[in-house]
Amino acid sequence: MSRRTDFHIAHAVSAISAAPDPKACSRIFQKTVAAFKIDAFACGEVDLAAPERTVFYAMTWPDSYRRFYFSTGLNRRDPLLEALKGRHEPLTWSELQRDGKTWPIIGTKALQVLAEHGWSDGLAVPIPRGDQRFGLVSLAAGKRRAFSADEKSVLAMLSYCLHERLRNLAPKHGFAIPPLGLTRREIDALRLIARGATDRDVARKLGISPSTAHEHFEKAKRKLKVSTRAEAIAVAVSLAIVAH
Repeated sequence: MSRRTDFHIAHAVSAISAAPDPKACSRIFQKTVAAFKIDAFACGEVDLAAPERTVFYAMTWPDSYRRFYFSTGLNRRDPLLEALKGRHEPLTWSELQRDGKTWPIIGTKALQVLAEHGWSDGLAVPIPRGDQRFGLVSLAAGKRRAFSADEKSVLAMLSYCLHERLRNLAPKHGFAIPPLGLTRREIDALRLIARGATDRDVARKLGISPSTAHEHFEKAKRKLKVSTRAEAIAVAVSLAIVAH
């Protein structure tokens, strides 16, 4: 890469790291990766052991594709998620297609929808956190040649930076999509209990009855697929629903 390109990338990394909120962070990232013909992206956390726990910190997919992705259940059979079971390095859609094992999962209709949005390739950047948990930045690209090794490396670096900043911002500023279907009150109850609050403390702070506070937390536990208070707090922290 040229010195000019190196300077712009370094400046983008600095700006993303200092972004005050998720919208500003996403705006800087989107502007930077546009030079690589990246049209849209999604950033979140994936748990292969419990796919329903997937959260999205930011998403710039068009509304039409967002609706399609969730309404058809593609979010539960995304070939990128299947590929993560065996591959932990950045990988392109083209590589998945050549692999031939996971790409057919996407289905004909999904391929048509991708084509309608002008997306011919993309790059998935996983951030391993253990055997089953990954941070994930998924980039959708318009018509372009194959990604070079240098391009993949630069986009991966930018994606790592984006993901880390968004994880830090999400507990305070919220998510692109409500995580796990949790309501605002359920998240508030989770956050207060993670700080050591009792049901009575939660009730007083939220202006509700202790029984309602308890119900909010119990619903949150069910959505998190956990059975104890300690598990709920651990999972909520790991997904950045609750700050450390």
